[in-house]
Amino acid sequence: MEPSILKIGDWTDQATKQLLQLAVNKKRKFDKFKRYHLLSVWCTVISAFLFLYYVNNTVIEPYSDSFQLMISAFVDHPYHLYMVLIVGGSFGGMNVLRKKRSKAEDEYHELRREIVDRSKDLWKHEEAWRKRHLVLDMMKKEFNINLYHETK
Repeated sequence: MEPSILKIGDWTDQATKQLLQLAVNKKRKFDKFKRYHLLSVWCTVISAFLFLYYVNNTVIEPYSDSFQLMISAFVDHPYHLYMVLIVGGSFGGMNVLRKKRSKAEDEYHELRREIVDRSKDLWKHEEAWRKRHLVLDMMKKEFNINLYHETK
């Protein structure tokens, strides 16, 4: 468990601390997939651009007189197929990471909304309710998790 969550006073029970730790874990998972997806998007765009630039310079411009010659020149080199597979594979990987990122984002926001909805149950006592803003401020400042409102 995070040290800052452990430092929360006795006015917050252990179940609430576990719930806050779970929110931190879901946020980190979402951020990780967001970072990987962005990296895969850039790799796909750059590799597609470089491949199209290469094909333009080696196939399209020299053999622009005939479409049949362009196709023949493209198919004659076996590494063109490998390059097409690499670009296509990176596009497929980008889509898989987009779905994982979307799923992690939904899980994170669902848990965050649940904490906001159940805040009256999590801090039942009057003293705990008055001090809950300390927990919410700490979560916002240290982990960038907004537990004040349900909206993003």
